[in-house]
Amino acid sequence: MKLGLLTDSASDLPTAIAAQYGIEVVASILVIDGQAYTDGKDITREEFYTRLPTFKRAPTTAAPSIGDFQTRYRKLFDAGCEQIISLHTAEKLTSIANAARQAAVDFPGKIIVLESGSLSLGFGFQVLAAAEAIADGAGLDETLAVIRSTRERMRVYAALDTIEYVRRSGRVPAAVAALGGLLHIKPVVELIEGEVKPLGALRTTGHAAEKLYDLLTGMGPLERLAILHTHAPARAKEFLELLMDKHRKSLPRDILVVNVTGVIGTHVGPNGLGVAAVKAK
Repeated sequence: MKLGLLTDSASDLPTAIAAQYGIEVVASILVIDGQAYTDGKDITREEFYTRLPTFKRAPTTAAPSIGDFQTRYRKLFDAGCEQIISLHTAEKLTSIANAARQAAVDFPGKIIVLESGSLSLGFGFQVLAAAEAIADGAGLDETLAVIRSTRERMRVYAALDTIEYVRRSGRVPAAVAALGGLLHIKPVVELIEGEVKPLGALRTTGHAAEKLYDLLTGMGPLERLAILHTHAPARAKEFLELLMDKHRKSLPRDILVVNVTGVIGTHVGPNGLGVAAVKAK
């Protein structure tokens, strides 16, 4: 049985990887000053982050339409897929998985919709693990087991440059939003099953990066790693160089460095640094 894979653009999967494995990616929507922009098409990530501090109103996000999902599902079925795994951003953060389920109603018994409990490469790596398993000939049950295993070993940490964007998004618990009462702090947070948990409030970006470093290296050997940033390539490069200098042997061979989509960045703000890592088995 030929399996197909579909995800949304908040997975931050590089275009080349999605193309290599035939993964369909449905674009989310950014709403900026009342105008809708298709993620990855109508506005570049660099342009979005450059303009973000200047927007008169805070940008918002929207899930792809049911029709967008149906079009992509049909494309996979037309390509010979007999069943599809549709894997999406944490349901506690967005309605994307719900839109996918509504679209799947038109294909009874043929589409399994999963929410990942994460975002960015925190679930992009779940999609990639599934794609690799399918390429190696795995069936449905085995592929679902691979996704579960990756999810269980996944950690997503972030050092934010400011609490303002995540606070005003309204998608974080009071314990995190309350950090906004502290002046000039750099929050370090973890995303666990769709919930943002505070891990520290540091005074400088350097101290926040050190906290991130300690959290990551405390995981031990890694199977997969992505350095995530919101228009902060210098921070990401410096962090990666530090890791490679001190922990090269425990790191995976291929490490992704990703400027995360504006769909996530609108809630995080610019100059953020993060990691998505999968512990080795």
